[in-house]
Parts: sequence; structure tokens; C-alpha cells
Amino acid sequence: MKVLVIAPHPDDEVLGCGATMAKHAQSGDDVHVCIVTKAYAPEWSEAFLRNRPAEIEASRKILDVKQVHELGFPTVKLDTVPQKELNDSLDEVFEKIKPDVVYVPHRGDANMDHRIVFDSCMVAARPAGRAIRRVLSYETLSETECGLRDAPFVPDVYVDVSATIAKKAEAMRAYGSELKRPPHPRSIEIIDALARKRGSEVNVSAAEAFMLVREIG
Repeated sequence: MKVLVIAPHPDDEVLGCGATMAKHAQSGDDVHVCIVTKAYAPEWSEAFLRNRPAEIEASRKILDVKQVHELGFPTVKLDTVPQKELNDSLDEVFEKIKPDVVYVPHRGDANMDHRIVFDSCMVAARPAGRAIRRVLSYETLSETECGLRDAPFVPDVYVDVSATIAKKAEAMRAYGSELKRPPHPRSIEIIDALARKRGSEVNVSAAEAFMLVREIG
């Protein structure tokens, strides 16, 4: 299978489905990541900007991602980008990869970039254009649990990642600039705690949870 993970920002792919990505890769699937936005000066330091490509590449190697596609739109400024421009850029990625499975951010996340990306992904994934077998939305720590009250994340698909949860932690450590100390949700301890909690909901050691958007049976 061809798998496409849409990440509004670098590290969202790891937080949302890093262990599932590793499981796909171990099963022989081609995993692609599309990172929609890019940081910029002066909001981010020159040191941060120089180091960011190395973090993305290190994480890619750990999870055995075949290719990372970067669109380069401005981080936390997607609301200033014409919707058609974002739609067209994502559509090009979908057309190039022709994915069987797509993972997208949750529509109710706190960060506006996530919500805008979700909407554009739904345009790119329209059944009228391509027959994607499965579209799933993932939860992103520090965004999903703080999101819109009228659009809660209620998982209905679980992936047993007991064998690959360590890969997720390793890939997140590669994003050293994003890691925090607990109890911050973007800490290794809390990432692991969420996986154990989701696992407990389906009686496995560790799981990643998703909301099913659409599936062809």
C-alpha cells in the first residue's frame, strides 16, 4: 500500500501516528509524509531554522518514511493563504503519490492550521477525484485535547502499536527542539502515557487512536 500522512507542521506526523507509520513501513508499505508549513525568521531563530531540516530527516530515517514532501507555506499563517492555493498544492501531492490510506489532522484541533489543512485534505481526497481506500484523522497532543468543544475527538479506530511505540519515542526525540518536560503534553512521558491509555481502551499494551473519515470496504 501507499500511505500518505499530512502534517500541518513538522512533528505532527510523529505525534499523531508515528508508531502506526513505523508499523506500515515494517509491513512493506510505502510511507510518505507531506509537511504543509515551514517556520521563518524572525519568529524562529536562525539556529532553529538551520537545524530543522536535520530533525525532519532524522525522524524520517527512524520511521523508514520513503519520502517527505514539503509545501513551504508559512507556519501559523495558513489563514492568510488563499484556500485554492493550498488545495491545489495538496492535490498535486495526492496525484503524485496516489495513496491507498491517508492520515490527516483532526478537524477540531485548537491550532487553526490543523483545521485549514483538514478542510483542504477533504477537497484533495474527494471520491470524485480518486478512490482512496481509507481516510483517518489523528490526534495531536497539545492541540486535539485543547480543541473545539463542538468537534471533540472520539476515536473509533485503534491500531495496536505495542511493537513500534519505541520507534515513535525515538522519532520524537529527533525533534529535540519540540520536546518539553512533563507534564507538558509534548514530552516522551506523556506521549507514552497516551499510547498506554489508548491501548487500555482496546486491551493491548499500546495503541494509536483515530477517527474514521471514510473507508471503502
